[in-house]
This record gives sequence, C-alpha cells and structure tokens, in this order.
Amino acid sequence: MSIRQYLKEIGRGKDGARALSRAQAADLMGQVLDGQVDPLALGAFCAAMRIKGETPEEMAGFLDATEARLHKLPNAGVPTAVLPSYNGARKLPVLTPLLGLLLAQRGVAVVVHGTATEDTRVSSADVLAALGHAPAPQPPAPLQAGQLVFVPTGQLHAGLQALLAVRRVVGLRNSGHAMVKLMNPCTGPALVVGSYTHPEYATSMAATFALTGAHALLLRGTEGEPVADPRRLPRLQAFRGGQIQELRPAQEGPLTQLPDLPAPEASATATWTREVLDGRREVPPPMAQQVECILRELDHHA
Repeated sequence: MSIRQYLKEIGRGKDGARALSRAQAADLMGQVLDGQVDPLALGAFCAAMRIKGETPEEMAGFLDATEARLHKLPNAGVPTAVLPSYNGARKLPVLTPLLGLLLAQRGVAVVVHGTATEDTRVSSADVLAALGHAPAPQPPAPLQAGQLVFVPTGQLHAGLQALLAVRRVVGLRNSGHAMVKLMNPCTGPALVVGSYTHPEYATSMAATFALTGAHALLLRGTEGEPVADPRRLPRLQAFRGGQIQELRPAQEGPLTQLPDLPAPEASATATWTREVLDGRREVPPPMAQQVECILRELDHHA
C-alpha cells in the first residue's frame, strides 16, 4: 500500500492539483492514521493539501476513515454536545470549559476533545485541570446526562494525535486540524459545535456538514474555539441532517459594553468560570444565546 498515486494528484500545486474522490480520500487517510505512511510522504501529504485545500468530498472521505477508527464514547439515548477544543487562548480567556459546564448544568452530556497544538497558548485541558476535571478514563464509561468529559485526542486515536503533531515539526496546520472540528467522537447522535477562524473555512466546513448529513452548529469561534465571542455574538448556523438553518445573524454596530473578562491564564480563567457557574457573575450574553441555540438544536433531534 502507498499514497504515492494520491500525491501525484494532489501535489501539483494550487492550480494543477486534482481532487480525490471520497473513496480515495478515505483510503489515503486510513493509511495515514494506521501508521503506514513514511514520514517523508506524510510531510508531502500535509504540505500538498495545505497548498491545494480540501474539497468537501475529500474532507468527507477523511472523516469516513477517521470515524471508522476512533475509540468512540458510548452515548446511546443521551443528548450530547461535542466541543472540539484545539486552538486555546492567546489574547482572550479560553471559555470552552465554561460553555460545556453551562450545558451540563442544563442536563446535557458534553464531550470536550482536544490537544495542545501550540505551547504558547492556554488550552481547555489546562482550565479544566484547574477546575478539577481529569481526563476521561480508559475505556470510557457511558456518557451521563449533566456530565462533562474531557477526552485527549490521543485517547480517541493515536494516529490522529500523530497527524496533528506534524504541525510542531513543519509549523503549519494540516487536514487533521480541520477534520477534528467536524468529527463526531460518539457512538450515537451528537451535536458537533464546529468553529472557524477565517471566512473561507466557514464555506468549506458548511459544505462538508451538508455533504455528510451532519447534526451540527457552526460559528466563527473565539480565537478558533467553539464558543461565541463574549463581547459580540457571531453568526450561528445549524445543520439538521445536512440541511442548513440560519439561527442568529452576527451582531453589528459598535459595542456599548465590554464584559469583565479574566486574564487568559488557566487559574484566573478557572476562578472566573466558577463564579459564573455559581451565579456570582453574569453569563456573557453571546454565550447565553449560544447555550440556548444548542439546547434547541438538541431538542429538535430528540
């Protein structure tokens, strides 16, 4: 087995490259995740796809291969929200743990999965550790309503973790970084809260959600995290069996009030998060609206 034939198609530059079929993309990603690709070819794949960009069919094939190999979390019959957390905090606090815990307070089973891809950022794992939440045990127990579990990517699949780690060598994101924001790591239905940083990713993620018949929420996240900017509500879109629904337009105009946010350090963010959960601080209105949208989408598919 070799990915050489695929590299010949995708490695001809932005204008000369040819897209793979969904089946070809699934075969390629399967070899990558199974550790059957030598490091030089793996680097070539990551660079070629970075230059060419993934089509929705290719991303769907990558997801087919990935979801068939994941060590999934059992969630049959439990309304579940999935929060992929891979960007972390740079200038603003990472509030993905707060979003997850607010949902858990409302009876939702919440899966936060992720790994640190840059050492300079504070991750959700850091904040959750400061809040006393340890990673999920292995093998994972069935998800319970009102429970938040954090699953490191390596527990879902070692090959996926290795693909993401290529970024530390070459300094560039690859197809794995897009894929983890689209996948469902649960055995049963779950609402995937996908986020993007740039408008072109909004288009490609929406097309992939539509093609795969996903149950998902899509927004421009805070520094790439799947949480509404606490200062201004972004556009919120839902996908129900792949059909797009406009939920909220982006907030326009000048801001009249800025929320009192903590420093991005894990301990400060954890303290502030506890105060919000205990009712001593107000939930930032954009996050409160995101919570209600997620709850309605979960009810829609109950």
